[in-house]
Amino acid sequence: MTPRRPEGAGAFPKQVESPAPKPPNRGPLYAALDLGTNSCRMLIAEPRGSQFKVVDSFSKSVQLGAGLEATGRLSRASIGRTIQALKVCQQKLKRHQVKKMRLVATEACRRAINGEAFMARVRRETGLHLDVITPLEEAQLAVVSCAPLVSKNTDQLLVVDIGGGSTELVWIDLRGVPHADRRRAIMRLHGGFHTVKDSLPRARVVDWISVPLGVATLRDQFQDVEDDAARFALMSWFFEENLAEFSPYKREQSREGFQIVGTSGTVTTVAASHLGLRRYDRNRVDGLRMTSDEIDAVIRSYLALGPVGRRRDPRIGLDRQALIMSGAAILQALLRCWPTDRLSVADRGLREGMLYAQMSADGVLTDEDVK
Repeated sequence: MTPRRPEGAGAFPKQVESPAPKPPNRGPLYAALDLGTNSCRMLIAEPRGSQFKVVDSFSKSVQLGAGLEATGRLSRASIGRTIQALKVCQQKLKRHQVKKMRLVATEACRRAINGEAFMARVRRETGLHLDVITPLEEAQLAVVSCAPLVSKNTDQLLVVDIGGGSTELVWIDLRGVPHADRRRAIMRLHGGFHTVKDSLPRARVVDWISVPLGVATLRDQFQDVEDDAARFALMSWFFEENLAEFSPYKREQSREGFQIVGTSGTVTTVAASHLGLRRYDRNRVDGLRMTSDEIDAVIRSYLALGPVGRRRDPRIGLDRQALIMSGAAILQALLRCWPTDRLSVADRGLREGMLYAQMSADGVLTDEDVK
């Protein structure tokens, strides 16, 4: 049927299509991917002043290190899960046309007999080139990521990164740095922990250590202990024994001017439990400060719940419930050695550190203070 022309009108007006919305004008995008013993995580971000804005992200529990403690190898099932996750990351990188990226793998790939063969398969099937980084670089990146959470009044800083296969500790002396420059001084450590001769004030790294025990590897070592409380106690004391070579171990430390920054799923889960969150909220968790007593109260509540209760607790979550007690054992050991009224919870880690390092090296971050 021919449509009727409206009265008093001429020809039908020509339909003009609206132009497709233009993509936002962005500067160069940067990506950082961290393939750990338990998780595969990626951020895509753009520089914004002294910070960055996340454009896209990905996080998946792939359990790459499952069975590694017993066999020394990455299993066929864990490799399959991880390859699928990395394919999703590759698609996101392609969609956003990311040119600047750093993609790394950590402890599981360092230790596995078939780690190099796995990296070759990743390149073949996804086109992604991952670097297996050293424990030293892993510690450096963890420190850089936590810089925004360091108080300007902190004189002695302990940064702790509890991973799936290892735990990195870095002790930093900030007394030689002006208060207003302490966060920026920590950011400069992305280039190395050794003293650089220039006119800029430097944070002094007293010592650092990479303990080859994380939430997954520590759990696997004690999984044959049936009693829940006994297993927790054994894990905590065993982890502390591995701190003996860290020079600040058992060092008397005043709580005044001393800060611990903890970055890991364990620390953020404990914080969420402390806040009583029924649903995780990064804005409330990242940067939260807790005392040793508050953390101990949460850990005791986990023990009281037992394995069945922890599985049902929505604050812990299904992905974390199998690992929370080994992580809590590590955390308890650290606070037994260095009690503090200021443990800052960092919902950040290697990915953020890699983004800051890349952007800093390219000179795209401004000099305005980190908020």
